[in-house]
Amino acid sequence: MNDDNNAVTVNVPAIACDLTDAPDTADERMAEYARLFSQALAGRDRTDGGVRLRFRADEDVAAWVRDLAVREKACCPFYNFTVSTTGGEVWWDISLVDGVADGDEHTARAMLDGYFYAPDYAADGVAGMTKWLAGEGFTVTPNESGMVMQFDAAAADEAPSGA
Repeated sequence: MNDDNNAVTVNVPAIACDLTDAPDTADERMAEYARLFSQALAGRDRTDGGVRLRFRADEDVAAWVRDLAVREKACCPFYNFTVSTTGGEVWWDISLVDGVADGDEHTARAMLDGYFYAPDYAADGVAGMTKWLAGEGFTVTPNESGMVMQFDAAAADEAPSGA
């Protein structure tokens, strides 16, 4: 017997970036990442669940990273963000929301890799991110206002084999 009263509906967020309600633009956000990386990045690691960006725990860095993580979660709800201070470093752990990779694992994993490689392209702004994603087989399609970006994978036979 199927008891529909116990059914659970899970809303998995789309893999898209929506800055419509953000206090900054995509270009301003990328410039902020570039400043944070140049001023405080200590390293980056792959973890079992995703990516860890490590920052020197200089004055105000933890608050800066937490604020950026909150703003990122608002525009990119398909990510989970955890910020902690450990051993003189601020750790920003980034993973995917449960279920996001179920529908399109290739896109979900590439978006996660985007955080790992962000220190390499952030100084070039949105153009740098777009170029990096193109190298991974994706196009970035902004809406008319430029505040919402959709990430579209190339056909499977056109997608690169790795990062």
